[in-house]
Amino acid sequence: MPEAQNLANHKRYVMGYHGVTFVLIVFVLGWTIKGLIAAPTMGSLAAVIAVVALVLSAFYGRFFALQAQNRIIRLEEQLRMAALLPAELKNRISELRMPHFVALRFASDPELPDLVRRVLAGELSTQDSIKQAIKNWRGDYNRV
Repeated sequence: MPEAQNLANHKRYVMGYHGVTFVLIVFVLGWTIKGLIAAPTMGSLAAVIAVVALVLSAFYGRFFALQAQNRIIRLEEQLRMAALLPAELKNRISELRMPHFVALRFASDPELPDLVRRVLAGELSTQDSIKQAIKNWRGDYNRV
């Protein structure tokens, strides 16, 4: 079983992606730009264009995965809230925004109604403020 998540350790860092891949792409981009400057040929220009396409693919691949994950989180949390919130809060679920759902997914079931109430009242507005208000952390071990 993975280490229990909490506010301090919940962010996911994958060394192969966030570390190695990023460094390699930056290195190759710099190398191809240097080659284009040193010998401005169609081949060196094509190499720079190919690496820029690689950078964009890596960025958008990650962006699209996170967008899909966020949509799933929103749906899961809407269903959880529909089951757990009192009637007056259920009617206001649509007022919550994506950052709220993303942060509230870490809240335990018993504390969810109070946190939603505080978010809707404007007391908690950012992901960080919501996460910091959570007392009993509910880990999310299936993140992208």
